[in-house]
Amino acid sequence: MNPRRKKRMGLLLALFFGISATVGLVLYALNQNMDLFYTPTELVYGKPDGSKPEVGQRLRIGGMVVEGSVKRDPESLKVSFKLADVGPQVTIEFEGILPDLFREGQGIVAQGILTTATSIEAFEVLAKHDEDYMPPEIAEAMEKVHEPMGYSEEQLKGSDN
Repeated sequence: MNPRRKKRMGLLLALFFGISATVGLVLYALNQNMDLFYTPTELVYGKPDGSKPEVGQRLRIGGMVVEGSVKRDPESLKVSFKLADVGPQVTIEFEGILPDLFREGQGIVAQGILTTATSIEAFEVLAKHDEDYMPPEIAEAMEKVHEPMGYSEEQLKGSDN
């Protein structure tokens, strides 16, 4: 192989490895910032495909705030409340200022980290903006929950964690 071809081959290999490294780092960064969406039923029993989040995983969860479940710490901005769809309840703990539209019976989406099987430490809480609006993810997930998903009636009605 002559020196000119060696030089071209070296440049092509360097370019290939540079592009491969860039694509790999971009995919790694995107994977680190991906939050999966769950409903309380999916969080407790898993999604229909069998996937279930692990403790310590970042996620988003959506549902309705359970009436009478909001508890505020008088000494700080800590708030805990229960979130439900049609099945089990999940506890959300949040420290900060809640949205103005947050209230019991309201649909919300919380982003946070799963601390136990049925408890989430939220770092962001979003409330819907009017009576008719429901985030598309929650509406779609609740429609799916109303379809037969393999959960028994006892699981959906009797499990209040």
